[in-house]
Amino acid sequence: MANIKQVLEKLMDVDGAMTAALVDAQTGLVMGKVGSGLDVDLAAAGNSEVVNAKLRIMNKLGLKGGIEDILISLEKQYHIIRPIDSQEGVFFYFVIDRLRGNLALARVSVRNAEKGLVL
Repeated sequence: MANIKQVLEKLMDVDGAMTAALVDAQTGLVMGKVGSGLDVDLAAAGNSEVVNAKLRIMNKLGLKGGIEDILISLEKQYHIIRPIDSQEGVFFYFVIDRLRGNLALARVSVRNAEKGLVL
């Protein structure tokens, strides 16, 4: 049984957490979301394009391996995109407040979230 909501809610325990989502990169649709502060559905669709574009470029360059994460640093926020190793085409999208959050802790928390995820 999927536990998406519970895993995302645990991410919200990270200092500065604003929103967390699990996204299907092929469709751009949100599989689960928690938090507030931005239009997650719109962000998910846009970030799906980012993930897919990076994968296409990696393929054209002949780069082996996968994406560990993609970090987008804004003035007031960090946006972390982390593809899930166990489920191709699915990624975590996690946004933290830049002033209240710790980027290193947030990245580790997203990586650890996958360990408890059941789809």
